[in-house]
Amino acid sequence: MESEVAAKARREAETPATYIGLKTRGQRAKLNNGSVSASLQQQRSTEKKRKSHKPIVDNKYSQWKTLVPILYDSLSNQSLVWPCLSCRWGPQFEQALAKNQQRLYLTEQTNGSVPNTLVVATCEAVKKQLNGKTCSPFVKKYKTIIHPGEVNRIRELPQNSKIVATHTDSPDVLIWDTETQPDRHAVLGAPHSRPDLILTGHQDNAEFALAMFPTEPFVLSGGKDKSVVLWSIQDHITTAGSNKTGGRSVGPRGVYHGHEDTVEDVAFCPSSAQEFCSVGDDSCLILWDARTGSGPAMKVEKAHDADLHCVDWNPHDNNLILTGSADNTVRLFDRRNLTSNGVGSPIYKFEGHNASVLSVQWSPDKSSVFGSSAEDGLLNIWDYDKLGKKSARAPKSPPGLFFQHAGHRDNVVDFHWNVLEPWTIVSVSGNCESNGGGGTLQIWRMSGLIYRPEDEVLAELENFKSQVFSCASRP
Repeated sequence: MESEVAAKARREAETPATYIGLKTRGQRAKLNNGSVSASLQQQRSTEKKRKSHKPIVDNKYSQWKTLVPILYDSLSNQSLVWPCLSCRWGPQFEQALAKNQQRLYLTEQTNGSVPNTLVVATCEAVKKQLNGKTCSPFVKKYKTIIHPGEVNRIRELPQNSKIVATHTDSPDVLIWDTETQPDRHAVLGAPHSRPDLILTGHQDNAEFALAMFPTEPFVLSGGKDKSVVLWSIQDHITTAGSNKTGGRSVGPRGVYHGHEDTVEDVAFCPSSAQEFCSVGDDSCLILWDARTGSGPAMKVEKAHDADLHCVDWNPHDNNLILTGSADNTVRLFDRRNLTSNGVGSPIYKFEGHNASVLSVQWSPDKSSVFGSSAEDGLLNIWDYDKLGKKSARAPKSPPGLFFQHAGHRDNVVDFHWNVLEPWTIVSVSGNCESNGGGGTLQIWRMSGLIYRPEDEVLAELENFKSQVFSCASRP
């Protein structure tokens, strides 16, 4: 018989809720639903088109649903009215014996009938009970901020995660204090909320590339002007929420030039706010050092065979950098092995997607583990320590791949590891048109039997087996 948790997870995967609105598009190629403004249509028509990928076929999704009770410790699946292009975990505000409550930042990309919004949600995670059962997280909307334009990207300030930065289809980065921002009712014609700070410095739209430094209030951005821009908001962050008029402008600390096309993503070196990297549609990976001037410290030509969409710097090892691309691969670089103005030579090329990779992110729980999501609807979890080692669990899997989340039915546009809840991930995707459109929000944690060391798992199963036989032998 199915356990109560397994049955609930299966029901959640089959019968989603609808109280948080989202509607999806590919993270890089924005979908035109036929109801956006003419000016926005004209702007999008000038953007480079990337091919969209067909939704996951129903039989593959059906196979995944049958395996949910085996593959996951917990899974929450919710259908959303509007697409969500970005998702981030926020601060934990309640920690009790039975449950934890944590903020979750989401977006609503609407069709113009109501404003676009930044959503502050509450995620209630119930801890494992004494009987070993685990309940799936429950998410509800807590606050709505009316955003001036679509929210393409959210990044939280790690040392004060009630502060978030957003990118929209404009040159500016917007800073919001989600604690002091008023809750708004998103109706047609309602004026947008006023951001607490406006970071200026780009000369053209900066839509996706956005990062915040882990320990100090530095913000990094890239855009269509081919530049990377750095800000410090140290002198502004303490009073940001107290400015009732909002909209105070902050100029850049530095502007850096070296790309030949749109900058798609940026990332800080975890140990220094003066060092960062960027990737773009010129297929280049560039490393920067703000202390040495506005030019590249290291430029890797042809880091991939197509546009680069995403990059992340390993928080545990400052030498390791991940990149994802429209060539369907994820590549791992060691900056000690890079040659300036030369062809990229990655440590390894991970091949487990059959469509453009949209997001990559290192795990906070293990230094060798990372995730990648793509337009094929898959979110792959990799471990480079497993390269060259045969696994009895998945002998036919691509090297390094040890888990594949196949619960989404369209492009997985974003995901985020939860630093406060080990091995827990939130991910968002679109819904295929045959499934009614809209979007999907999933919060999940793979079974501990998958990521724990095999010898530890086998020892525990052997102990469990002994207990079962002992109970069975009693009169």
